[in-house]
Formats: sequence, C-alpha cells, structure tokens
Amino acid sequence: MPLPPVIYEDAALIAFDKPSGMLVAPDRWDKEKENLMGLVHARLGHGVANVHRLDADTSGLLLCAKTKPALDFLSGQFQSKTVGKIYHALVVVLPTDQAMKVVAPARTPEGGLPAAFTVDLALGEDERQPGRMRIFKKRGGKPSLTEFRVLEHHGRFAFVECRPLTGRTHQIRVHLAGVGAPILNDPFYGDPEIKLLLSDLKRRYKGRDEEKPLITRLALHASGLTIKHPDTREPLSLNAPLPQEFEVALKYLRKFPAGRRA
Repeated sequence: MPLPPVIYEDAALIAFDKPSGMLVAPDRWDKEKENLMGLVHARLGHGVANVHRLDADTSGLLLCAKTKPALDFLSGQFQSKTVGKIYHALVVVLPTDQAMKVVAPARTPEGGLPAAFTVDLALGEDERQPGRMRIFKKRGGKPSLTEFRVLEHHGRFAFVECRPLTGRTHQIRVHLAGVGAPILNDPFYGDPEIKLLLSDLKRRYKGRDEEKPLITRLALHASGLTIKHPDTREPLSLNAPLPQEFEVALKYLRKFPAGRRA
C-alpha cells in the first residue's frame, strides 16, 4: 500500500493526511496489521518517528519528525500543551432528555448547541469496557478540556470545530457524547442506528432500497496543527483538507435544509 498523501515535508518534518481506518502504530494484539508507521519505516527508514497519534478511525494530519533533535523539540511542545490543534466533526444533536446530565452549560434552552462552548470534564479508562473512556463526575480521571465552536446547524446534525487543550484518549469523542452531541458513526460513544441519509433530507428521493449513508466512517477529522518549527523556531501551521465524504455530506445538508425538503 502506498504512503498517504504528504501535506508538508522539509529536512526536519514530514506530515501525512492519514485516511480513516488506518492505524498509526502497530496493533497491540496483531503486530502484522498494516499501520502508517510501518509503511513510513519501510519507505523512509526507522529514523522517522511520529510525534503524536490519531485514533485509527480519525482521519487527518499526522506529524512525524525526521531527526532526533526535531522529535525531542516537537514532543516537548505536545507535552507542554503549546501545540494548536483543530479538528472538525459532524455530530448528532440528541434530544435533551437523551443527553447526559453533566452537560447543562453546553445546551441552549431550545435543546440545541450554543454557538461556542467549553467542556471541562475529567476522563479516564472505563473499567467495564476496556479500550474505552468515560467521564468522571467527582473523583478520578484526568483533567480534560476542549473548546467547541458550531460552524453550521442542520436540524439534528451540526458541523463543529473542536480545539482540544489537553490530549486524552478519545477526548473529543467523549466530550461531545457527554454534551448529548455524539460524533456521527461513532461505534463507541454514539448511536449506531442514526445514519445521515439523503432520503431523510430530500422528499422525493428514489432508490431507498439500495441507499447508502452519505458518510459511513467516524465523522472526525484532524484538520490542523500549529507548532514551532524545530529548526527555525518560527510558528508553522499545517492543514489537512476535509475528506470527500465530509464535503459530500455537507453539500447535501446545505442543499436541503432541515424543514425545507425538496
């Protein structure tokens, strides 16, 4: 399999646009399973190292260092939380009676999402479901903070910009689920029965029997990083374009607004 598209490369860095479904590092149980860093090492050598990780189902910008000094400098920025991170997500806004009770500040009186909100909820591993995380309301868990901005409302769906200020596992996914707006197609924290279908938007849609959802993958994309370059020490912003599935989904959500089906 070829390497994913390269977004940026110089003597110190290389950044990829990782597709949804690809592991970043070898699987804990199946070491032979294909992963991005395995492809990178096979083609570019073992001197290239990933600076951070993405969930396998999350697409988008994955930054690697090509030298040990670059790796140390960039890792320090991630550890000190000075890296600017931007993600985009399509979420399902659940009725307020289905939302978790921890979220009052992040819902409007009408039950929707406010234009901007912050979620400050501690996260930790879910002892009952290994591999998943959960919210700790009182004691336990690690401090976790995410800023959100709603870019577009489309009935029960919304397009949201996410800026995690900490880097916990599944942080954005759990925080959005916690405010009653799980990411579309999230198999861990969402509702697998909810799909984005063109037939739900367009009144006289034909072909319902063979219809497939407009987007079938986890609707979360790592869109941007802002770092200090390890050589120049100047700010560098990197961006990964929205995947085609996102663009198609947004196109039809905009074309057939909620309550005005054609």
